[in-house]
Amino acid sequence: MSTSRLVIAALALLLAAPALAGNNGSIGYAQATGYFKKDTRPTLYQPLNLLDARDATAWCSPTSDPLNELLSFGFNGPVKLEELRISSGNNFDANTWNDYGRARKIVVRSGKQSQNVTLEDVRGLQTIALNPPMLGSRFTLEVLDTYPAEDPDAAVCLTDVVFVAEGKPLNGPWLTTRLKFDKTSSVVMGTWYGGFEGTPDRFLSFNFDGTFRFSYEPFDTTRNKEKVVQGTYDASSSRLVFEIAGKKTGVKFSKDPAKKGGGFTLTFDGEVPEDLKGPWRSTP
Repeated sequence: MSTSRLVIAALALLLAAPALAGNNGSIGYAQATGYFKKDTRPTLYQPLNLLDARDATAWCSPTSDPLNELLSFGFNGPVKLEELRISSGNNFDANTWNDYGRARKIVVRSGKQSQNVTLEDVRGLQTIALNPPMLGSRFTLEVLDTYPAEDPDAAVCLTDVVFVAEGKPLNGPWLTTRLKFDKTSSVVMGTWYGGFEGTPDRFLSFNFDGTFRFSYEPFDTTRNKEKVVQGTYDASSSRLVFEIAGKKTGVKFSKDPAKKGGGFTLTFDGEVPEDLKGPWRSTP
């Protein structure tokens, strides 16, 4: 190989390295227990809008009371979050910002960690330092208090939640074209839980980019080893095709209301790798 080609190849590897190294910390999904106009205009206020750091899109609660709504975020591996950059309200323009309610207090959780955040009633991103930083691969956010709109029945909105680790945002405008609403994948997107109710130790996450991540996270790591399985999936109305290390497996799936505790149960009908066998719960 010529010297020039060697140089070009070396540069290509250097340019690709940050992207490959950062894959485990990339954002996987944003999900919500509900959102405004979900049934009539499902793309308008969907939770993936929170990840693009653009004023043109927002998530809004189904009603004027967001206290029972839960926003969930997942990553392709553990991240150490140092700060959040949050844009409250519907920041499309000055009129929409006034027409919808805005978050005043929120709580961010990951496992046993939690931090309360108070936001100012101003447009644009507000930087919130997390002290101490929060470590995890799954986070939730709840709105605890609001700045009401002029119309007391108006929904409450958040425009953006940007996660920052090691001084670098983990989501932003570069995701815009990848965050389009997909009806079939939205059925399973997010994290599903296995193990004892209330204390899960198995997690199966489906991401917006067509990847999935299974993790076994035992409580006693001296006796049991952690395990991670990653691959891709393709969803249709009732079927999932998993691809792991080049091998594809297709199964039927069903998402049914849980018999107890609320939420849903995800089950597979067909042969899947042992680690992926369910059933899986939508709640811990």
